[in-house]
Amino acid sequence: MSNDEFLTGIYNITPTPFTEDGAFDEASMRRLVDFMVDCGVDGLTILGVLGEAGKVSEVERDRIIETVVDAASDRLPICVGTTHAATGQCIAYSKRAQELGAKAVMIAPPKLARSNDAALRRHYLAVAGAIDLPIVVQDHPASSGAYMSVDFIASLAEEAPSCRFLKLEDEPAPPKVSRVLAANSDIRVFGGLGGMMFLEELRHGAVGTMTGFAFPEILVEIHRKFVAGDVDGATALFYRYCPLIRFENQALINLPLRKEIYRRRGVIASACARAPFTPLDGDTLADLTDLLKRLQLTEEA
Repeated sequence: MSNDEFLTGIYNITPTPFTEDGAFDEASMRRLVDFMVDCGVDGLTILGVLGEAGKVSEVERDRIIETVVDAASDRLPICVGTTHAATGQCIAYSKRAQELGAKAVMIAPPKLARSNDAALRRHYLAVAGAIDLPIVVQDHPASSGAYMSVDFIASLAEEAPSCRFLKLEDEPAPPKVSRVLAANSDIRVFGGLGGMMFLEELRHGAVGTMTGFAFPEILVEIHRKFVAGDVDGATALFYRYCPLIRFENQALINLPLRKEIYRRRGVIASACARAPFTPLDGDTLADLTDLLKRLQLTEEA
């Protein structure tokens, strides 16, 4: 597969498994990669927010990337989150990801005291000029504090073609998908936000989604049905699992919920997240159990 053709479809935003004492769990990481291959995803995005990138050391970053790239082999392309507040460090992270075998990087805007298009443009262009990988621009103002206008996104993609990939998480997302594509039809837009608007994003022209939903095979099937022209089938499947998508994407506990689901599915050994994090209470765990049973998504399934 040449250039950037692989950037389409379902990319799982993959968590970083830790042992009960907080150490990186390489065995679980390798099982997680094999699991994603079996689910039929098109790629993995690691070391994003769900991957707890801000809670790992420089040495651990390398080890995580090396483990995932080695486990994936030629079966899946790996996109690595390389966001950093400093342009120089973002470049260093991105170069290192390329050296270790990443096929793309995902970069959110650096946090600025005040949103500044010129500063954001310099940041992305500097990184684009330093590496030979596609850059997935993450548009999530709720976490970055930076609002990127449609004009900014379109002009950045025109000036730096390697930046023509967008993970759009600026709500409401579906209308912005349409506006971005109207401004620059060469941009490939991925949805996000836990998959909550996945169907609508596809209808508005998105090529797929990058999300951490812990039943990625469901998103794969929705996408396959949609691109095959079975919109009714894709819609029915999406509506069936919307309650779980909504439940899993709760603010503050979406990470521990997803890890708990992967643990129940036998993919990772522990649902442990690194402190600080919000642990799941007994009632939430009971709600999860009830929901999975009602949707007939048992651990065995």
